[in-house]
Amino acid sequence: MACTKSKILVFGATGYLGKYMVRASVSLGHPTYAYVRPLSPNADPSKHQELRSLGVTIFYGELNDHDKLVSALKQVDVVISTVAVPQHLDQLNIITAMKAAGNIKRFVPSEYGNEVDRVSGLPPFEALLANKRKVRRATEAAGIPFTYVSANTFAAYFVDYVLHPHEKDRDEVIVYGTGHAKVVLNYEKDVAAYTVKAATDKRVENRVIIYRPEGNIITQLELISSWEAKTGRTYRKVHVPEEELVKLSETLPYPDNIPVAILHNVFIKGAQMNFELTPDDLEASKLYPDYNYTPIQSFLDICVVNPPIPKLSTFA
Repeated sequence: MACTKSKILVFGATGYLGKYMVRASVSLGHPTYAYVRPLSPNADPSKHQELRSLGVTIFYGELNDHDKLVSALKQVDVVISTVAVPQHLDQLNIITAMKAAGNIKRFVPSEYGNEVDRVSGLPPFEALLANKRKVRRATEAAGIPFTYVSANTFAAYFVDYVLHPHEKDRDEVIVYGTGHAKVVLNYEKDVAAYTVKAATDKRVENRVIIYRPEGNIITQLELISSWEAKTGRTYRKVHVPEEELVKLSETLPYPDNIPVAILHNVFIKGAQMNFELTPDDLEASKLYPDYNYTPIQSFLDICVVNPPIPKLSTFA
């Protein structure tokens, strides 16, 4: 099914996932826009220059500047938010502005993880999920057409986090819990492509879409074993028991308690795979069978040659 070309505005366009989202929108032929903070005097202008080199139109403003938000929104059709965790509730300002603008055909709020209305977690992670639910409910109350995205886990981010492929001398890896919980590792490039497709697809209007391709379902131990086979290396596996992560989630200060609660939810509880998809669920690889996503084994092949760049931030 061909996607209608829409004017797409990306919030968080210079961030980790936002950069992928902009490239996907441009590559799929959509007129693409970005709403970004004005550059401070000492800021690096290269990120904005990269947007311009892609042909992206830039709107400058803050997320609490209602008039600038409305002005930008009136010029587009579809809004995709990729703002980071600390800014999730700032999306309420975007929702208010979209309602005032009155012309937005679809809103994709910043989620991209677990399906927030079907999972729960330890208190630090539950607070994050609760904020995402607030944004969902506000979107619905405003009457704005939406698409909610459950993209599960970012492959490049977590392959780097779990395997540390840059560290050639590393001889051990951390395994959370038993290592047998199934997770879904989706390459960020594919997450962005699926999201742009869904955001402009009438079939996904006012629906949740879940990214659970068969080729991306794997356990930690399977991931480590595959990496050992592809690299000829052998790792000592250091298991972190569930009780230790629970304790850390209770004792570490905010925001350091959030990553351990996420690790517990994903890698110990297996929350991404602990519910069955029903015939009413939309799954991305089945909805878009012509899109050639990157299976996790193929992504590991890429990492052997070109390891993902280590991330300095944590789960944002």
